[in-house]
Amino acid sequence: MAPLIVALKLVLTFDTKSGIMLSRVDNMNESRLDLLQGTLDLLVLRTLQGGAQHGWAISERIQQISQDVLRVNQGSLYPALHRLEHQGWIKAEWGVSELGRRARFYRLTAAGTRQLDRETDTWNRLAAAIGRVLEMA
Repeated sequence: MAPLIVALKLVLTFDTKSGIMLSRVDNMNESRLDLLQGTLDLLVLRTLQGGAQHGWAISERIQQISQDVLRVNQGSLYPALHRLEHQGWIKAEWGVSELGRRARFYRLTAAGTRQLDRETDTWNRLAAAIGRVLEMA
């Protein structure tokens, strides 16, 4: 008898109402789990570390680097960008996109770089702690 192969797909979507959601999608069902608040901020700051980008490009870059596991919807991204700008962690300037359209380009500030370092350290400590608990037997 041939083995049954079931392909699973994990997708993270970002939702302003409930934070980050992890969806496990297979042929039978879809389940959702709330994840940590603030993860979107960390991902945006890290994405901007590579240079200024407009909103759509930020969303696409996160999806590309995560191999389609992370998807940032526009309704979550733009409030996050405004929040990060209000905090002084990013700065926005008008420019022209690769498609010739007028767009706001966001870049990391010095304060944003420091915040990214802090959030990265926190994330790494949390991930290591969760890893230790998962390895516990």
